[in-house]
Amino acid sequence: MAQRSRSPQHPDEAPDDRAGLDRRTVLGYLLAAPTLAVGVWVGADALDGQAAEAAVPSLPQPEDLFDLGDLQNLAAAPTAGLISVQVHSDGTASFAVPRAEVGQGMTTAVAMMIAEEMDLPLDKVRVTLADARPELLMNQLTGGSNSMRSIYLPVRTAAAVARQQLVSTAAGLWDVPASELTTRDGVVTYRSERSASYGSLATAAAGTRTTPVSAQLKSASQFTVLGTPRGRVDALDIATGRKQFGMDLQVPDAKPTMVRRPPTINGTVVSVLNTNTVRNMPGITDVAVVSHGVAVRGATFGQCIDALRALEVTWGPGTVDGESDDTVLAKLKAAALPMVVPPLLTERVDAEFTFAFASNSPLEPDNAIADVRSDRAEIWSSLKVPIVAQREIATQLGLPAESVTVHVVEGGGSFGRHLFHDVAAEAAEISQKMGKPVKLSWSRTDSFRQGRTHPMCVSRVRATYALGNVLSYEQRHTSVQTDFGHGLGEMITATAAALPVAGNLSFAETIFELTQSSPYDFGVTTQLLNEVPLRFNTGSMRNIYSPNVVCAQELVVDRLAAKMGKDPVAFRRAFLKDDRLRAVLDKAAEAGGWGASLPPGVAQGIGLHAEYRGGVAALVEIDCRPETVNRKVKDGVTGPRVSKALMVVDAGFAINPRGLEAQMMGGLQDAMAMCLTSSLHIKDGIPLEGSWDNYFYTRQWNAPLDLRVIVMPPTTGKPSGAGELGVAPAFAAIACAYARATGTMPTSFPINHGALGFEPLPLEPSTPQSPTDGLDRAY
Repeated sequence: MAQRSRSPQHPDEAPDDRAGLDRRTVLGYLLAAPTLAVGVWVGADALDGQAAEAAVPSLPQPEDLFDLGDLQNLAAAPTAGLISVQVHSDGTASFAVPRAEVGQGMTTAVAMMIAEEMDLPLDKVRVTLADARPELLMNQLTGGSNSMRSIYLPVRTAAAVARQQLVSTAAGLWDVPASELTTRDGVVTYRSERSASYGSLATAAAGTRTTPVSAQLKSASQFTVLGTPRGRVDALDIATGRKQFGMDLQVPDAKPTMVRRPPTINGTVVSVLNTNTVRNMPGITDVAVVSHGVAVRGATFGQCIDALRALEVTWGPGTVDGESDDTVLAKLKAAALPMVVPPLLTERVDAEFTFAFASNSPLEPDNAIADVRSDRAEIWSSLKVPIVAQREIATQLGLPAESVTVHVVEGGGSFGRHLFHDVAAEAAEISQKMGKPVKLSWSRTDSFRQGRTHPMCVSRVRATYALGNVLSYEQRHTSVQTDFGHGLGEMITATAAALPVAGNLSFAETIFELTQSSPYDFGVTTQLLNEVPLRFNTGSMRNIYSPNVVCAQELVVDRLAAKMGKDPVAFRRAFLKDDRLRAVLDKAAEAGGWGASLPPGVAQGIGLHAEYRGGVAALVEIDCRPETVNRKVKDGVTGPRVSKALMVVDAGFAINPRGLEAQMMGGLQDAMAMCLTSSLHIKDGIPLEGSWDNYFYTRQWNAPLDLRVIVMPPTTGKPSGAGELGVAPAFAAIACAYARATGTMPTSFPINHGALGFEPLPLEPSTPQSPTDGLDRAY
């Protein structure tokens, strides 16, 4: 049996019981199938407006009325009924979710929804990742912290309808009223007289034709799974090393493959001087020139590294040759849009902040398997937009899209990297040229130097104030062009008529307007983006623009508070528009002991951010004393240390509080890196960083020993987006704490960007030899 379910009303029209949608009837369709299968309907998400209350209120910004998640839901809705939950004869339920799992715990949350509404043990729910399904159009994209927002109601609805169908089937078989049956742990029971497992009913419950059916969702008071802290469904496999990532997959005859890359970004091959010599090296089977390098295929990755290091290549130019941090920064400052509000009779705060290039390389190296034949192709990779990957790879190979099968595999991290299918496309190109299956892996150095980066940007802020009020707030954010050619651009095109933004905006400008808004009533408020079209390989990193924009904003808010003689928390509280954000601020100040007496060089900082219909307050304590800043760690960067951190999050309704806590912790680690230690240094058209040893992401010696996360009680009937929500406020809080501890407002990030801190790896060969000294390199 298969069924498509559809809510009879917009989710916002449902009653709000503060923890989940009130019990109400939902409609679905029973479809023909061998066993019970229930389709889902993805409707548009909430469009919550915010009321202004300050003395000089600000008009709503586009993001307040219609945000990026609303755009994603609207674009996905037409094809939402093409996804189904299935019940099997062994009593398990399965769901092939059209989203990517990259460590965020999405599969666990989906399993919890199904287990809750079906009264099924969590370990009997199987959530897998769907292959690329072009018929889903805009309904197979993972990004914008949208997964839980978009599928919470539909998946619950499908599961509830499935449970109701099983109950109705049992009632018919036993000739008893369905109202007298109960379900528990995957079993339907009639009083103490009869019972049947879901598995035994799955075939009988299946339909032979499409039939409308209905069921009721549980109320929050009935929840036993949703809203309770649960471990990940894949935790045991992770802990025991059995979890399968892309690098673990074994496809027949798909041999290890790597690429020798140019010494500048996107350089091309002019000639290879020793192809035959390299092809005859131990284990090597093939050598082929590809778009941006020379590929080698061998029996082992070690043999591939030896071969690509032996290649003698003449290179053509890249796309940003000669660019450096200084040249890019000069272009950004020259392209900044002007401020509009003159200071006139008011006081003002003017500030300018620079944010360096940053890498969004995940811990798992970029990898893909490709098996390209003359008439078909099969791809395996961690992909967040597999439909676009399928279409573009098919065009690249000269095949019909239906002849290219794209399997989505779980990834070891993403941070926006897997929105792009560069590695899958390159694997397909190599396989086609070699005529053999390949298992392509980029090296760490490939990922840092030729992979996607978060672009350098400059944020200028001007705020005017008088008589105890902020009269205007202007922010001009200028960035190297961010590439949105991964599916979001198509969504914007498809839903342009519904967007609350005016003018002929670019994809990036539209996304900026749908993600950025000030939470404060600061009078006339404008936040605008301008881009410089430099051809770096850029992409969205966790939270896209918000960490940089919010860091600049919150530093200026602290400066305004000081100018007006106000406490930073009291100042924020007075100007906040939203009661939910005010509540997380109050909780953070109370639980974090705001205003505690601290020694010189140690200070607290607060940061606030609302996005994805949720809100976070971060309160941190930073230690900038010389004995901390100057401590020595082998091969590491130390500097200031965040010694305490508190994250208070209102995510509407927390499906899995434990998973939400993990997301906040991860956001804090990202924020510490972005604020203090992690960046790319561009010289002669390429990053100097070539490994995790060079790229100083947050290490244990820079992480706080005291870290707490407080999940606020439910405030709405549905989850907000949360995967990216914690980065921006934590970044801002750390920067504000640093300013208070040192007495100087930082204006360039990360704070240690000026010190290189490592000896760069050579640009050629592009991949260094593997270390041979083992544990001698550990610390």
